[in-house]
Amino acid sequence: MNLYEQHPYWLMKNGIVASYPSLQHDLQVDIAIMGAGISAALTAWHLRNSGLKVAVFDKKHAGMGSTAASTAFLQYEIDTPLTKLKDLVGETDAIKSYELCRKAIYDIHDLCKSFKPAFDFHLRPSLQYASFKTHKTNLSEEFKLRKKHGFKVEWLESTDVKKIFGFDAPGGLFSADGGEVDAYLLTHALFNNFQEAGHKVYNNTAIKHIEHTKQRVLLLTTNNLTIKAKKLIIACGYESLHYIPKKIADINSTYAMVSEPVSEDFFWHKNSLIWETAEPYMYFRVVSENRILIGGRDDPFHNPHILPSVIIRKTELLKKAFLKKMPHIPLVPDFSWAGAFASTKDGLPYIGSIPERPNTYFALGFGGNGITFSVIAALIIHDLILGKKNPYADIFRFNR
Repeated sequence: MNLYEQHPYWLMKNGIVASYPSLQHDLQVDIAIMGAGISAALTAWHLRNSGLKVAVFDKKHAGMGSTAASTAFLQYEIDTPLTKLKDLVGETDAIKSYELCRKAIYDIHDLCKSFKPAFDFHLRPSLQYASFKTHKTNLSEEFKLRKKHGFKVEWLESTDVKKIFGFDAPGGLFSADGGEVDAYLLTHALFNNFQEAGHKVYNNTAIKHIEHTKQRVLLLTTNNLTIKAKKLIIACGYESLHYIPKKIADINSTYAMVSEPVSEDFFWHKNSLIWETAEPYMYFRVVSENRILIGGRDDPFHNPHILPSVIIRKTELLKKAFLKKMPHIPLVPDFSWAGAFASTKDGLPYIGSIPERPNTYFALGFGGNGITFSVIAALIIHDLILGKKNPYADIFRFNR
């Protein structure tokens, strides 16, 4: 599956940060991790000091799948509003999932500060504005529910949105907790630390067959090498769906563009993350080099090979939608790409194991904030691997 087309900004900006060898011999480990994106990197990093021998395998190159195409909006809000999620999973689990996503933002913040030198990370507030007058009531109810449960939010009337952000909207929900990070660079920073702890990452090592038993998991590579592992973690993003015997997500196409650099004079209040209530929604934020990222205009399907002409058309639509809100900004597209985007029935990820795949754990951080989900998955799977009870694992279980 092609996870993106054209030129994701972070891959073009950073280039090849690190190279990892392909596997050249049979291997025996305690933990094998399939996939080498941000989900796998976080999970591997949390297991690095567990006393277990861990190895990571990617069929292509580490960090160059969906991670390179991520727009890295770090939000605690998931694609399903809290007012709807409480009806789907219960208010207790809904609130806790939002709280865990909020905590994940600050976990990434602390993690990035721990690297020497400190990693480029920014805390940012976010604004979700009502796309239409008919959306204002629901967004206001969302504000009240979050406020009730202790989230740092403010309600903005249309005059407030205009005064603070400079564009028209019927109303807005302003959240204090959000962030942004270069997920591609963070992935390699995590793997560097992981390897320093004595573990291995392998590129160009595709798995063609998996044999599950009650005692272990046997992996066979495309060049007929054998990997024996006590436990397997599948963190291949959307491609993980191949290993699950029932449908758990729909795969859509999403689009993004990054502009040429613009003057800071054109940036908005606190460089907030901004998104709307329409479905599919448009979102935008400031990225490095004084550029503006805009994403959205999703399609409810995914073609493995999206034509360049489609990406050009979607880029123009994103540009027009942005300029409708910010007509004073001299926006010129510089990079654009399309990617795969998976959605679940309730907007929550799937984390954990299924009976059909013994000794195997899945870290499936689907949705609009997959990076925060990946943080949650890494912590839960760490506990499950070590035989510890995780108090939040049931929220994201497969049979919920």
